[in-house]
Amino acid sequence: MNVNFKGYGENVATFIASSTVEAGSLVKMSASDTVTPCSANDDFIGVCVGVRNGYATVQLEGYVELATSDSTITAGYNILVAASTGVKSAESGKSYLVVTVGTDRVGIIL
Repeated sequence: MNVNFKGYGENVATFIASSTVEAGSLVKMSASDTVTPCSANDDFIGVCVGVRNGYATVQLEGYVELATSDSTITAGYNILVAASTGVKSAESGKSYLVVTVGTDRVGIIL
């Protein structure tokens, strides 16, 4: 049997999307009810899973796999922020449970 965390505790909400939000991007709040893509070193609220008619569906909880080039991320709790591509570790911010570590991807519980 393979280990699989997909579907665990998924929770999504719909926000107004800034014009630059795309599915798969890490997002942050930019105004009331509105999300925008993260820049490097930003804290993120979740991952956009879809955009339609000016609205973004954002996964706020559950398991997600994200790109990383940061080899210092380990299994367990890590403070993570947005990077130019995916996520990287940081000195301060929100702590996430990293359950899967690969060479260029990590699996986290939001």
